[in-house]
Amino acid sequence: MDIFIFYYLIAGAFAGILAGLFGIGGGMIIVPALIYIFKAQGIPEAALTHIGIGTSLATIIITSISSLRAHDSRGAVNWSVWKRMAPGLVLGSLIGAGIASFIHGNSLQAIIGVGAFLVGLKMLFMKNQSFEENDFSKLPPPTGQTILGGFIGIISAIFGIGGGTLTVPLLSNYGLKIQNAVGTSAACGLPIASAGAIGFLIFGQFLDPNIKETLPNGVLGFVHLYAFICVSLASFFTARIGAKIAHKLPAITLKKAFAVLLLIVGVKLVLNSKVL
Repeated sequence: MDIFIFYYLIAGAFAGILAGLFGIGGGMIIVPALIYIFKAQGIPEAALTHIGIGTSLATIIITSISSLRAHDSRGAVNWSVWKRMAPGLVLGSLIGAGIASFIHGNSLQAIIGVGAFLVGLKMLFMKNQSFEENDFSKLPPPTGQTILGGFIGIISAIFGIGGGTLTVPLLSNYGLKIQNAVGTSAACGLPIASAGAIGFLIFGQFLDPNIKETLPNGVLGFVHLYAFICVSLASFFTARIGAKIAHKLPAITLKKAFAVLLLIVGVKLVLNSKVL
């Protein structure tokens, strides 16, 4: 068990840096890492992906708190936008957790991989003349922002991510400069992860009893408690490092770096899904 704790800590450290740097919850790194580690621990395929997703969402609760505090201290979180999106984020995340319990994990992994790659391409080549300053006139009306939050919540909970993959490019496209899009995305990760983790805890109770008997100690619903603790501890501290780096980089550099990250993760997710 000791070697697996070490693996959890390493995964959490990398995820925390990415969370602070790019405003993501780190789920796009945590989920593949946990799936690999859980597979080595002997967790059955029937529950492998779902436990990886549920545990990822639980860890993002802690990561998001650390990341949003760091960004908020620099005035990068737009709380008015967050308040309008939050109800949709919570409801969408609960719905997404329910949907995920009925869908095969490999198919979900391939879909989000393709989506991440396409978003990365758009961010890399999209021309945006206003990203150095906020242009709130491009934002949808309040109801539209809540609906947008619902969409982000559903997709994020299904794939165990904090929503930054969707939230950052969407808010950037709606006129927020990249630092504010990243900071607000970090704050959005908290309601997404909280509601999503609760959903996976609940829906995991309906797992086949025969499969439940084969799970290791520490698994509650679709959340691995030991992995949650280790990843959360490591990511909580390293998220601050990522946030400091984010505010020292030029906006255009940060935007291109985020796009390249999405391209790499997208390809890896598709290749590892075994769907192709």
